[in-house]
Amino acid sequence: MEKETGRIEGFSDGVFAIAVTLLVLDLHVPEENSIKNGNDLIIFLKNQWPAFLAFVLSFFSIFIMWVNHHKIFKQIYSRNSAVTFANGLILFLVSAVSYPTALLARYFEGEASSIVVAIYTGIFVLINLSYNLLWYLASKNKELLRPGITDVAIKKIQNNYFYGLPIYLIALLFSFWIPTVSLIVILGLWIFWAASSGKIEMHLNNSHKR
Repeated sequence: MEKETGRIEGFSDGVFAIAVTLLVLDLHVPEENSIKNGNDLIIFLKNQWPAFLAFVLSFFSIFIMWVNHHKIFKQIYSRNSAVTFANGLILFLVSAVSYPTALLARYFEGEASSIVVAIYTGIFVLINLSYNLLWYLASKNKELLRPGITDVAIKKIQNNYFYGLPIYLIALLFSFWIPTVSLIVILGLWIFWAASSGKIEMHLNNSHKR
């Protein structure tokens, strides 16, 4: 079966690359003549720590989303309108990550921290839902998937995305009371996905060899 998703994957890679690039715009250098010595520069950089935190979190979140997008399209060989538009929804939300990242960088230390963390967490809740939607639409018609993929493998991928949803919702709830814990929960989930995606790929490769 010839793979028909090359254009979707190529376009998606471009959007992910642009989304990552936009994040760096929130990292600012000092105004000209505002730094007199090394100590002034250190103080400036210390005050910029929320921007660095937001950049690191968002960069690796988009990177992990790109990795998972690549893995999911290793299993999707064909496409229909529903799959194409579901993928478009993912790209729309990914391209929007830079905005809540900018809010997090600017207002995390202020009185609005709970709201900006809720907005930041909320975008990832929506992204998780969009990944679930993409895989649901693709997997309900096995003719769209890699030849020979098993029902067990389809279920494993479904569970991998579905289990993230309640954790993101927990992080969203925490953001209104303890914003820092919310970010820690999100970070932990990304580490889990980075680790579990390799195991799932190994399982899929083994099932394909059989």
